[in-house]
Amino acid sequence: MKSEAVLAVVSGFAGSGKGSVMKGLMKKYPDHYFLSVSKTTRSPRPGEEEGREYFFVTDREFEEDIEKDALLEYAGYVGHYYGTPKAPVEGALSEGKNVLLEIEIQGALKVKEKYPEAVLLFLSPPSAEELKERLTGRGTEDAATIKKRLKRASEESLGIEKYDYLVINDSLEECIEEVHEILLAERRKTKRQTERIRELVNGMKVFAEGEETE
Repeated sequence: MKSEAVLAVVSGFAGSGKGSVMKGLMKKYPDHYFLSVSKTTRSPRPGEEEGREYFFVTDREFEEDIEKDALLEYAGYVGHYYGTPKAPVEGALSEGKNVLLEIEIQGALKVKEKYPEAVLLFLSPPSAEELKERLTGRGTEDAATIKKRLKRASEESLGIEKYDYLVINDSLEECIEEVHEILLAERRKTKRQTERIRELVNGMKVFAEGEETE
């Protein structure tokens, strides 16, 4: 992993617009980011494509990945498995690319344990009422599932303080820019610039030693 590369984990309530923000970042700044595609055992929603939103697999296939330690993290959510393939993430980081992971809170905290330098961002609508309206308005789930998601959102809200940043998604374009600016600032932190700092120190040392010998 190159020192300046940022591993960014983006979480949020169902209906917070995580997917739209990720797509917006990739469309607007394709050279800045690598978007990791997770695996899941849930069925595709209308409009979702294999390998774009998720890799859709069976329970057995997912469990084989667990046995092979091929996942960076995984967790259960509303009766299904979700997990992040390890190899593509590590490959992108080694090339110095910022990696975006769109995963829920359990997985995010597991990533933070393995990679303490990871940056955790939590996306949220402006209010609980707005969240309920978004879930109901997208029309892809029945009332029972929406109720489960709202209950889960209540549980997830108790973990927001464990994240590095809270980003309110009121305007999609503004939210995309805010996330991009946060990650640019993270990339410029001195702890991620160790190679460049070493070059500067060595370069200045040459000047200092040269002055001493004159």
